[in-house]
Amino acid sequence: MLRTLIHHPLTRRAVASLATLLGVAVFVFVLLRAIPGDQITAALGTEAAALTPEQRADLEAYYGIDQPLVLQFFSWLGNLLTGNLGYSTRSQESVLDLTLASLPITFELAVLAILLALLIGVPLGMLSASRPDSPRDAAGQLVGLAGLSIPAFLLATTLLSVLASSLGFNPNGKAFAPLFEDPALNLQQMLLPSLVLGFGIAAPIMRTTRTAVLEVRSHDFVRTARAKGVGARRLQVRHVLGNALVPIVTMVGLQFGYLLGGAVVVEQVFSVPGIGRQVLLGIQQKDYALVQSTVLVIAAAFVLVNLLTDLAYRLIDPRVRAA
Repeated sequence: MLRTLIHHPLTRRAVASLATLLGVAVFVFVLLRAIPGDQITAALGTEAAALTPEQRADLEAYYGIDQPLVLQFFSWLGNLLTGNLGYSTRSQESVLDLTLASLPITFELAVLAILLALLIGVPLGMLSASRPDSPRDAAGQLVGLAGLSIPAFLLATTLLSVLASSLGFNPNGKAFAPLFEDPALNLQQMLLPSLVLGFGIAAPIMRTTRTAVLEVRSHDFVRTARAKGVGARRLQVRHVLGNALVPIVTMVGLQFGYLLGGAVVVEQVFSVPGIGRQVLLGIQQKDYALVQSTVLVIAAAFVLVNLLTDLAYRLIDPRVRAA
């Protein structure tokens, strides 16, 4: 039993995930300190040059950067294992509290963006696959290419500028409204950023859907179902799309994990106080504890999404369960 558990694919994935998180922790810790400057310079600016050696030593001890890097790393790692993510030197707040406030906002944005991407990408992919190399297919491919080519920041600023100047629609100009405090305003503020992100994600989902549907349609069971008189809609939805879900779920899982940390540009443009924007502000202020712990939380969320995607494979495809 123990041997079976050790060699189970999910156990191997869990061990690999822990190793990945450790690698991310080391990478972020080293990379952050490789950037010129430190917390003292970020806090005082040009006034840092006027500090005496004694004052600088006191500030280094205050910020915890007077110890060797190895000791700093293991001290931070030990605190993480006890649930202490540290304190932000910028806001003097617990990083855990800041993350608990910003992560649900990014999660909401990611869910809305994925839903919009699925509503656009899956039907468009199936439509393109219904007649390969036709004008319909070319139009779908063109939309997909546009989604991949147009930078998110360009689409975001264009939408914001046009709608604000032409229609006076700019809910993001107001203070951010949490979902459970003002749902109507919150959804208005999330509409444009989720649309921008969803359009970009719809492109790879559309291309994945098209490829998967074309591959499934070439199988014998589809031809058999068509010969038995199965209706076109039922054939497309139940038999074709149902058997093409694994690559689509893979793409959705990857894109959702990316959104948890990769929506920083859109969050910044639309003033959404998500976790990506939190990391950006932390980097600007050289807030070591904030950046290190927040990036590790994002990595943990990404790993968790990948594990859930693996579980989804096993629910969708019996062949994966048997492997």
